[in-house]
Amino acid sequence: MPVPPPVLYPPFNIVRLSHVEYRVTDLAASRHFYVDTLGLQVTHEDADTIYLRAMEERGHHCVILRESQAPDVSRLGFKLYDHPDLDKAAAWFDSQNLPTTWIERPFMGRVLQTQDPWGVPLEFYVQMDRLPTIAQKYALYKGVKPLRIDHFNLFSSDVDGAVAFYTQMGFRTTEYTEDAETGKSWAAWMHRKGGVHDIAFTNGVGPRLHHSAFWVPTPLNIIDLLDLMSTTGYRDNIERGPGRHGISNAFFLYVRDPDGHRTEIYCSDYQTVDPDHEPIKWDLKDPSRQTLWGAPAPRSWFEEGSVFDGVATLEPLLKAQPIVAP
Repeated sequence: MPVPPPVLYPPFNIVRLSHVEYRVTDLAASRHFYVDTLGLQVTHEDADTIYLRAMEERGHHCVILRESQAPDVSRLGFKLYDHPDLDKAAAWFDSQNLPTTWIERPFMGRVLQTQDPWGVPLEFYVQMDRLPTIAQKYALYKGVKPLRIDHFNLFSSDVDGAVAFYTQMGFRTTEYTEDAETGKSWAAWMHRKGGVHDIAFTNGVGPRLHHSAFWVPTPLNIIDLLDLMSTTGYRDNIERGPGRHGISNAFFLYVRDPDGHRTEIYCSDYQTVDPDHEPIKWDLKDPSRQTLWGAPAPRSWFEEGSVFDGVATLEPLLKAQPIVAP
């Protein structure tokens, strides 16, 4: 099924993805992983919550860790261009018969909380508290030296439906995988900020969060992280990689936090800002789309993901499967 044409003048203006809120079962263990191992910076913490940012980010946070009895994902956040976009977004979600709620979020001010048709909890804001730059405070660079949050990837029970819905919000498809037998999309990568993706959808039991990703300076930083994790008790948390994707051309590594939430470490994709940028189509049976080089993805990478708080999952409409490592 061909991807829909982009909506160049959407009903409201999304700048980029912004942040994710994880619920974790041991805040101290999660802090050790995200701060001491990956290298994110603490911007605020209290008894049950930690806020984190990456090295190039001026906004207050890109990750919220909140202690809970069970691990899941509370929200995916997106930044809007200007204050009128918040009200435009609320009106648009109302027109789609989707629930909207206004709240005041710490460090973010007025926030619109809503969901997509499959229940993925979304929130939109305009201005997060701005912090002094630390990009050149090189003594703070630790772990994999994460520079910025790059994208979310979600398991979706209906990839074509998700692409159609998010296209209406102005997301533009850069690459997609098609099942030749049915003509349906097995996965799709969609952007707002001019990279390969801010959000992606992969066929599977969903909705669930497959991973969040962080951009790092070079592939060598990924090698350094592997050395660090393999000698500090995190060897079994290395799930896949290093390698290079055919889709996005990214150099990648996938790791799991103490609760199983997956993070991709990511660099070297390409620019997609032109409004007439044409999507690249891949065939599901082409193994180079997921792994241009490197070991094939393990079964856990296709089957395991983080559930959203209180959101029921559905079996995928498309039953086709790619090549899975033994």
